[in-house]
Amino acid sequence: MQDTASDRATELTGLRRYTWWMVPGTTAFFLVFFGAGWVMDESVPVWLRAVRVAALAAATWASVVLLNRRMALRPRPPLDRSTMWWLVTANAGSAVIGVVSLALRDYGIWAVVPATTVAITATFLRPRPRLVLLAAAAVVAPLPGWIISVGSGDDGVVHAALMPLGLLLFIAVMVLGPLWAWDIARRLNETQQLAAELAVKNERLRFAADLHDIQGHHLQVIALKSELAARLAEADADRAAAEMKEVQRLAVDALEDTRAVVRGYRRTALDDEFANATKVLAAADIDAEMHLEPAAAAGIDRLPPTARHLLGLVMREATTNVLRHSRAAHAEVDYRIEDGAARLRIANDGAGEADGDGSGTGLRALAERLAAAGGELTWEHEGGRFAVTASLPLGRTPGNTADDAMEAR
Repeated sequence: MQDTASDRATELTGLRRYTWWMVPGTTAFFLVFFGAGWVMDESVPVWLRAVRVAALAAATWASVVLLNRRMALRPRPPLDRSTMWWLVTANAGSAVIGVVSLALRDYGIWAVVPATTVAITATFLRPRPRLVLLAAAAVVAPLPGWIISVGSGDDGVVHAALMPLGLLLFIAVMVLGPLWAWDIARRLNETQQLAAELAVKNERLRFAADLHDIQGHHLQVIALKSELAARLAEADADRAAAEMKEVQRLAVDALEDTRAVVRGYRRTALDDEFANATKVLAAADIDAEMHLEPAAAAGIDRLPPTARHLLGLVMREATTNVLRHSRAAHAEVDYRIEDGAARLRIANDGAGEADGDGSGTGLRALAERLAAAGGELTWEHEGGRFAVTASLPLGRTPGNTADDAMEAR
């Protein structure tokens, strides 16, 4: 993931460099090119040439600074005070150039710098204000040259009116087009970064859910068997010792499962969870009734790894909830194949109010994971009876490829 992020950052930097030469670099060259012509125009008084070149230098420098800010790697900067001053400088310089050029009746090129600064200003605006500015500039652009040309009786009225409009449209496309592509690339990079961060957070949530499933179940059973061993210590020392050995085995299993979760290879075996639930519930003096459809029980090994894993987690979570949140005397487990889906239902009596509100992190987290795999997890609480029902399609579900790979390892 780090290599991918590094590659994306390198590509974005390369695109920014290319866009910089396409927009600020080309703009500076374009303006300096016209400035050179104005410097060498011997028909214009020296002082007037100096004014025009000074204004051009200010407008060019301000334009490059503004475009460089506009192409920042971070999101588009706001119009702060510093940016506003650069915009004022660019527009003031372009206004001086426009007035001087019109006074000299340079009808064709007077709009070069003003059109550039209008386009640069538009890049800092939102879409609607940008369109308003460009539309207003397109309406105004033909008027100065047309008015002066008509008033002075010069030929080429059409040229004086249409040339500025053409320059405005051309420069706007040349400036806004590459910057639009740059914005798309920058936003795409931000989206990819957010997607990577979200994937990391989701993996952390998955890890937390697995850790909750393991530790919650094992610790609950350890507490139950330790309490039983304490009660039997005086009455039946041999059975108490056997229970403590079972506690030791459970602690070792919990440690191994925790290490397996950290490695990312842990998988819950559904048939093992059935056997474990029977023993644990019996140890808690809960009458556990197992209804395993023969065809379904025989086909557990043929279930996709994701289905076996998720249904095993449901069995484990439901068993833990029976021990932790109820005073059950009877529990039922029903597993069967119906309508092309594996269906697991765990029900118990003696349920308290905490079972029925669905606020536990275990069931909610499992419900999200089953939904992502194309299945469903529901629970219902009626009177003192609580039931959890899970179903998963027998066909392959999204994400099975990665799960199969883990299972194989």
